[in-house]
Amino acid sequence: MDYKELMDRAKEVSKNSYSPYSKFAVGACLVTSNGKMYSGCNFENSSFGMTICAERNAVGSAIADGEREIKAIAIYSPNQKHCYPCGACRQVLNEFKAPEGLDVITEDENDELKISKLCELLPEGFNL
Repeated sequence: MDYKELMDRAKEVSKNSYSPYSKFAVGACLVTSNGKMYSGCNFENSSFGMTICAERNAVGSAIADGEREIKAIAIYSPNQKHCYPCGACRQVLNEFKAPEGLDVITEDENDELKISKLCELLPEGFNL
């Protein structure tokens, strides 16, 4: 899988973010074990608890299409380098990670891709 393509798609979809309150746009693009890609952006609501993160938006699209195993996800924000998923998103990703694990791709200050394992970002994640 070309992680640069995932990041490019995350960058593109971040432009669709609806973030009038925080001004913190985020885009995400994931790839499943079947090789399908799904994108999502964050969207806010004046009732802040109703806000949906880009990562969960992308996961929801994959689930709606029948996918259950995520191999990797790229996350991008024009506001911050190393845009990692929040705790809620980490747990959601943990629920649908591929058996071999899940790579989380971010971008550093030099626009180089950094690959982290979800298990490093969420040690002892909840599993049934």
